Amino acid sequence: MPDNCPQPTQLIACEECGLVSQIPQLDEGQVAKCPRCSHTLSSISIAPCQTLIAYSTACLMMLAISLLFPFMSFSVKGITQEIFLINTVAMLDAFEQSALALLLLLTVLALPALYLVIVTYLYFRIWQQTSKGKLIKPSSRLLVLCKSIFRFEPWLMADVFLIGVLVSLIKISSMADIGLGYSFWAFCAYTVLVVKAISLVDRFWVWNQLLPNKPMTGVVAGQDHLSVNHVDCHQCHQINLMSEASCNRCGSKLHPYDLNTSLQKSWAYLIAAVIFYFPANLYPIMYTTSLGSETPSTIMGGVVLLWQLGSYPIALVIFIASVFIPMAKMLALAWIYWNAKRPKPYLYSRAIKRQKLYRVTEFIGRWSMIDIFVVAILVALVQLHNLMAITPGPASLSFAAVVILTMLSAISFDSRSIWSNGSAFKECNTHE
Repeated sequence: MPDNCPQPTQLIACEECGLVSQIPQLDEGQVAKCPRCSHTLSSISIAPCQTLIAYSTACLMMLAISLLFPFMSFSVKGITQEIFLINTVAMLDAFEQSALALLLLLTVLALPALYLVIVTYLYFRIWQQTSKGKLIKPSSRLLVLCKSIFRFEPWLMADVFLIGVLVSLIKISSMADIGLGYSFWAFCAYTVLVVKAISLVDRFWVWNQLLPNKPMTGVVAGQDHLSVNHVDCHQCHQINLMSEASCNRCGSKLHPYDLNTSLQKSWAYLIAAVIFYFPANLYPIMYTTSLGSETPSTIMGGVVLLWQLGSYPIALVIFIASVFIPMAKMLALAWIYWNAKRPKPYLYSRAIKRQKLYRVTEFIGRWSMIDIFVVAILVALVQLHNLMAITPGPASLSFAAVVILTMLSAISFDSRSIWSNGSAFKECNTHE
């Protein structure tokens, strides 16, 4: 029997533009996209349960191996420093950067592992029940687990950390001999597998296996968030009536469309990010001690140094990820928020461009964390006392705050406000 039991034709509201669409029964390997903004509404992989369980199990095995063996070594003038992956967390905490240590532990190790364990459990339960042809009777614990995995999914940064490791290797390869342990290669495999596992998880499909989507009278395909007759649950995508205070499927608190509240939160996070952006670039992000002499290094100073050493690609990567992207993202978000309140009607072509820009800013924001992970690796690896040592600077915490706040700003923004005029939908119908 296939993993996915037959699904009746049902309605789903696009979380990006708010358009209510009717989804037919999807077969394995099929994808349903919003007819207005092309956002993926639901996708079912081939043998979804077996595939996800296989990837997540392999991923957890690679994570365990990456923690058990030496990660890499640093050798200069006969002195060798060897570290394990967990040392990157311990060293940051030793230098009184507990907030950064906790951030690294959660985003790279703890949350990805917890995410994989939970989705493996959920998919195993679905596989177990559907193979017997019985409906799942979800407990309150099962519903809590399902809600939790999608809340911290944006904060899984194993792939960003791996790029930070590669940048760190290039930064110090000219100063010493670098050795890569078994843990490093296991972590590379872990990163690839975790990215693949996350891409296989479909929220709409998972919730439909746990609790079937309940039909709502009075709501039809073609309506959107401006119809003022329904509320879409952001947790399980169940469409509810306006009179409901909580979702009638998962029990989550419902939040009717409110542009002003969304913009206030988004602007607050963005302004806070701008404030932290100045100390993040003005103060040293790390200090390098060589033969007793300490040299501070700012983000831009590190880019200039790499450029002078001839590492042009790496200098460009650091500049784009740590300087250009945060500034460009803040400007782009400010422009989107400013235009969200303008009374000028949105044409379809204008709305879709702003939607794409918002998607790009939301996607690339997490990659600015590369510089923080570079500091974490260098601090853990280069500790040869007065001969050579690297310690974190005050800018590291400010820069991490910039990245987190811009991510929170983008997450809290309701992108449906981009489609706040009905003319956008009318033109979309003729545009298809």
